[in-house]
Amino acid sequence: MDERNYYSEQPETKSIKLVCPSCRKEDAYPIRWMVRTKKKELPRGAGEEDKKHFANARSYMVRMDEIVACRKCRKRFELTGQSVVFVEQMQGLPRDVEEEEGNGNL
Repeated sequence: MDERNYYSEQPETKSIKLVCPSCRKEDAYPIRWMVRTKKKELPRGAGEEDKKHFANARSYMVRMDEIVACRKCRKRFELTGQSVVFVEQMQGLPRDVEEEEGNGNL
């Protein structure tokens, strides 16, 4: 059974504060992520090996964007760091920049 059968996929955009290595300007950039959430139940037709894989499966996010263009100097720079993040690791982190600066509906 294919691993994609264990997850439901949903694109998501998060704003992240980054510093341009050329001009040193800090700004919030929208970064696209693919959120893969583990399904509640194992799909039908799964064998014993599939059940073991499903039991070990965890929800995670994969970064889709690898390069960002600076808004001031227009130079492109590569995103470094983790490109895959488990959703459990995101629970204790601060909220998105959009939510902090945004509507005030908190």
